[in-house]
Amino acid sequence: MLSAASAPVNATLPFPVAPVPATAARLADVGSSPVREILALTARPEVISFAGGLPAPELFDVEGIRAAYDRVLTDNPEYALQYSTTEGDPELRATVADRLTARELPTGPDDLLVTTGSQQALTLLTTALVEPGSVVLVEDPCYLAALQTFGFAGARVVPVPTDDQGIVPAALEEIAAREKPTLLYLVPTFQNPTGRTLPAERRHAVAEAAARYGFWIVEDDPYGELRYEGEHVPFVAADPAAADRTVLLGSFSKVMAPGLRLGYLRAPAGLRRACVITKQAADLHTSTVDQAAAARYLRDSDLDAHVEVIRAAYRERRDAMLEGLPGALPEGSGWNRPEGGMFIWATLPEGHDATALLTTAIGHEVAYVPGAPFFCGEPDPGAMRLSFTTHSPDEIREGLRRLAKSFT
Repeated sequence: MLSAASAPVNATLPFPVAPVPATAARLADVGSSPVREILALTARPEVISFAGGLPAPELFDVEGIRAAYDRVLTDNPEYALQYSTTEGDPELRATVADRLTARELPTGPDDLLVTTGSQQALTLLTTALVEPGSVVLVEDPCYLAALQTFGFAGARVVPVPTDDQGIVPAALEEIAAREKPTLLYLVPTFQNPTGRTLPAERRHAVAEAAARYGFWIVEDDPYGELRYEGEHVPFVAADPAAADRTVLLGSFSKVMAPGLRLGYLRAPAGLRRACVITKQAADLHTSTVDQAAAARYLRDSDLDAHVEVIRAAYRERRDAMLEGLPGALPEGSGWNRPEGGMFIWATLPEGHDATALLTTAIGHEVAYVPGAPFFCGEPDPGAMRLSFTTHSPDEIREGLRRLAKSFT
C-alpha cells in the first residue's frame, strides 16, 4: 500500500498539505503474479523459457485476422467504431453459441455475455457473487490469477485436495458441508498449472455436490479445444444436476490470439444479468471493432482447421518435452502426460526446492515456474510447471539440456 508518509511536500502553498490518501486496504494481502515477474526476468531472447503459458506467435493467423479487420472497417465502419451493447456483438455470440452446441453443450446467443478476456468474466462473476468473507473453494494447486481475483474480493479461499486426476470428490463433499461455500472455481480440462483433466465421473460428483450444498460452479475452459489425444469429456455445465448453477468461461486467446482480449461467459439468466450490470460499471462493453473482426474472421475463415494446425504443432512440442524430461530432471522426479493444453506438471525428489533452483536455472539461460505459488494450502516445494507451447521441438531439447545443468 502507498504510505501517506511518502506524499510530497508542497512548500509553495500557504497552508499545510494533507497526505495523499493510501491505496485501498483490499490491496494489502494481494501480491503480484509470480509468473508475470518471472516473465519479466526472462525476457532476454537468449533465455529459453518454459515459464509462460503463451500461445506460439508464429501460429497466429495474421493474414486472416488482418483481412477480417479490413473487411469490417470497409463494409461497416460506422458500427465497428461506435459504442455497442454490453452483452456483445450478436453475430459473435451466435457463432460462439453454435461452437459450444457442437461441443455437446446446447447454447443460444442470449445465454452468453462477451467479456474482455475470460479473466474479466471471472472478475465480473466474483463481483456479482462474492461478499467479503465469503468462502470460495479452489483446486489445490490453482490458477494464479483466480487467486488474485478472489483475494481482491476479500473472499476466504479454501483449498480442496487434488490427485493426479484432479479434484477429489470425497474431499469436496466434506469441505463443502463444513464451509458452506459460495462457489467452487475449477479448470477441469487441461488444468493450469497441472495439465490434468477431471474424469467424467468426477465431474458428475462435482455437479451433485453443488446441488446438494447449494454453491455455484465456475467452470473455466481456456484450453478445452487443445486436445492432442484421448476422448472428449463433457462439460460440467452440461450435467443436469448443476445446469442451473454452473457458469462456463471461455476464451479466444488460445485458438485465435490473446491480444484480441476476447472471452465470454455462459450463465443462467439471473446471474448473467447481474454480470451485465457489473460489466456496465467496469467498461460499458468490450471493444466493438475487435468483436466485429472476430465475428468476421469466424464467418470467413475455418477456425477449426486452424485449431488443427495448432494442435499438431503443440502435440509435437509436448512429445519433445516428455521425451527429454528423463535426462533433464534428477533421478526420482515425476511428471504427468497431459492429453492436451499447454502445461506439464513435474515434481522433483525430496530435498529439492524448485523455487531456490530457479536462480541457478536462469543462470543457465532456461526458466520454468516453481509450483509453490499455485498452492492455496501446503505447497509442494519440489513442484514446477513447464509450458511447452512457445518453443520448437529443437529449442525444447536445448532448453532441457540447459535445465539438466541446474541439477549438477
